[in-house]
Amino acid sequence: MPLDVAAREAFLAEPHIASLAVETGEGRGPLNVPVWYDYRPGGEIRFLTDGDSVKARLIAKAGRFSMLVQRVSPTYRYVSVEGPLVRSDPTTLEDLTRISARYLPPDAVSGYVQGSDLHALVTFRMRPEHWLSADLGALG
Repeated sequence: MPLDVAAREAFLAEPHIASLAVETGEGRGPLNVPVWYDYRPGGEIRFLTDGDSVKARLIAKAGRFSMLVQRVSPTYRYVSVEGPLVRSDPTTLEDLTRISARYLPPDAVSGYVQGSDLHALVTFRMRPEHWLSADLGALG
């Protein structure tokens, strides 16, 4: 069953590892890689990566990308979202700290942030345009 707007946005706002996909334009399938991200219901999706990475170059070229998040334990649920790149900016200390804090234990965030090369990172923002979602209930 598809999720209603509030449920899909709430699920996307949880700290899942996203699978990011972007067109390669090379007669191959899209690049598909895991990323940490941040989302607040009704807002943009943000994630950060090295500005020289393959995904950064492909997203800048394609101007859009998609993300999939899922839960594989009962109840199985997923949300897939696709949309345009709204903007990309140098990553701020606030961006890095906020996204890291979604995925790391509180006592590990400071060390992770301090060990990161902030100057190499770029924060990408996507405006969700197209959504697919489902909750398949308890399987089995």
